[in-house]
Amino acid sequence: MPWPSASARRGGLVCYVTDRRALPPPSLCCAPHPLGWAARLLETVARAAEAGVDAVQLREKDLSGKALWDLAVAANARAPQKLLINDRLDVALAVGAAGVHLGGESVPVAEVTRLRSPVAPASRAGHFAEGEAKIQARAGGKPQGGGAQAGEGSKRSGKGTPAGAGRRRYETGTAEGPPALPEGFLVGRSCHSAEEALEAERGGADYVYFGPVYATPSKARFGPPQGLEALAAVCRRVRIPVVAIGGITLENAAACLAAGAAGVAAIRLFQEAADLAAVVRALKQR
Repeated sequence: MPWPSASARRGGLVCYVTDRRALPPPSLCCAPHPLGWAARLLETVARAAEAGVDAVQLREKDLSGKALWDLAVAANARAPQKLLINDRLDVALAVGAAGVHLGGESVPVAEVTRLRSPVAPASRAGHFAEGEAKIQARAGGKPQGGGAQAGEGSKRSGKGTPAGAGRRRYETGTAEGPPALPEGFLVGRSCHSAEEALEAERGGADYVYFGPVYATPSKARFGPPQGLEALAAVCRRVRIPVVAIGGITLENAAACLAAGAAGVAAIRLFQEAADLAAVVRALKQR
């Protein structure tokens, strides 16, 4: 489900980015939720989806794979066809999410989007062998199971493991397998420069986040705010949708759209809203 440009929709895209650590504390007049932060976060996800946000990015970077999977299953049930999983392609595919959102330290965009096309097992084997060789070279050793020995099941290495066993897993099956990514699966990327945005576009990304446009605690480590001029420059240079992020408020969202952004993304704007539905309505009227 490719995202349209800002000119194709009124008000632009509205994206809620989660951060459980930034959830406001429970009201003093209310008892703490018996299920803790997870229930509070999921309630916010459900309210955001019901209010009409276009995407919910589950951005809980420090959770283990199992904990993130548990949370993602519940979030996907509350925001069907809207959930983007931060960084973890495996979790996104496992729960049937709408897409994956990558960062600067994630798997490269091109390596994810290449999975949209059927890949012959032999090609997968070669790609696996190449990565295996690089790992071995960094470790100062030699690639395991390479050369003429790769297909010899009688040869063994280590504790009885057939040489090249891992590679043979990629060589089984039909001559051509199905795409690993479902049709319409979104691949996005967070960018902090025009060069990163262009690289993401060349790699096949469906959209990019750009920021921080304004000052915000969650993006402080990326340096000072980029500002509207930088946002406008990025929007002019790429053809895919650019979503503005960083310090977004009801007051400045319209300026981001005027600069060419296809929409806005935020954490506190939604998590701290007394009336989340009213916030979403206001953004979509901009």
